[in-house]
Amino acid sequence: MAGRASWLRSPLRFAPGAGGGRWPDHGSILPDPKRRMMGDKAKVAIFISGAGTNMAALLYASRLPGAPYEVVLVASNDPAAPGLALARLEGVPTFAHSHVGLSREAQDAAMEAAALEAGADHVALAGYMRILSQGFVERWRGRMLNIHPSLLPKYKGLATHARAIEAGDSHAGASVHLVTNELDSGEVLAQARVAIGPDDTPESLAERVRLAEHQLYPRALADYVARARDPAHLLERVRALALALPETRERESHGAPGFRVGSERSGRFFAYFSDRHHGSGHVALLVKTSGMDELATLVDTRPEAYFRPAYYGASGWVGLILDRPGLDWAHVGEWLGRSWRSVAPARLARLCDPADIV
Repeated sequence: MAGRASWLRSPLRFAPGAGGGRWPDHGSILPDPKRRMMGDKAKVAIFISGAGTNMAALLYASRLPGAPYEVVLVASNDPAAPGLALARLEGVPTFAHSHVGLSREAQDAAMEAAALEAGADHVALAGYMRILSQGFVERWRGRMLNIHPSLLPKYKGLATHARAIEAGDSHAGASVHLVTNELDSGEVLAQARVAIGPDDTPESLAERVRLAEHQLYPRALADYVARARDPAHLLERVRALALALPETRERESHGAPGFRVGSERSGRFFAYFSDRHHGSGHVALLVKTSGMDELATLVDTRPEAYFRPAYYGASGWVGLILDRPGLDWAHVGEWLGRSWRSVAPARLARLCDPADIV
C-alpha cells in the first residue's frame, strides 16, 4: 500500500524513520514471508495487562475501510485481564501466559511465540505492564510500538500526570514511540497534547489523557505501518543514505532515481531506486553484487529479501526489497556503501568506511 491511509489523515508529524538493529535479516525471528504478500495489511499483535481500552481503540480502528493493519492476536501476562474477554467477544484470537514465577526471558519467549504463531509482523504494547528482555526488544526493533502517558521526553516511567501538575506544566499528553531497551526512550512517532486545568488532579487529568490516547494510537500505528510500504518515504530514506557518501549525485535513469559517484561527466551509477519497475512488484534498491554467483545465491536463499531485476540482473545487480517486514536500514546502508565502493574512484574509496553512513 502506498501513501498514508486516507481514513486516518491527520496533522501528526513523524520524525525520521526507525533504523532497526544491524543485520536482523540474518538473526531475527520473522513471520513466514508468504503470509505477508504485497497489498496485504500489516499484522499486529497487541499485548495488554488490564482492561485493554487502548487495545479496543486499535481493534475497532483496524476494521474501518482502508485500515492498513489488522489485529491478529491479543495477548496478556494476566489470564484474568478484562481486555481478553473483549477481544474474544470480537472474534480476535487471544493468548494468556502468567509471568508469575518466570524469568523475564521465559515470559517474553512465550508471548513472542504466540505472536509469531499468529503471523504478527508488529507488536503494539497497550498497557502491557512488563519490562521486556533485551533480546526480545532487539528481535522486534523497529516493529514494536508503545504508548506512554506523557509528552516524551518528559516524565518517563510512572506517575506522569502528578509530575506534570507538580511542575506547573500547561499541557500533559500522550506519546507513541518505538520500543528500545532504554525505558520510554525510543523514537517518538506522534504526540497528542492535553491542557492541564487549575483544578486538575492526577486522576482527572488521566481520564482526559486516556481519551487522547484512544485517538492517537490508531492514527500513529496506521501511519507507521503504511509508510513502510510508501515509495515516497522509502525513496527519502534511500536518498539520505546515498547522498551521505562522498561526491554522490542523484540523476534520473530510464525514469527511475539513480545515484552516481564521481564527476558530473564521468561519474558511474552505483544504485537505482525501483518503484515496481519492469513488473517486479517490489519497491526496491538495485545495487551491485560481486558477480552472478553471489546474485544467484542471494536470490535462491533469501527470496523474501532479494530478487533478480530485469535488465540489470544480467550484469550482476540485485534487487533489495524495501517494502517488506523487518527491513533493516543498517543493512541497506551497508549495501549502498559496498556498491559505492565498487565503482568509486580509488582516491574516494580509500577515504570512506561504509559503516559511517548508517
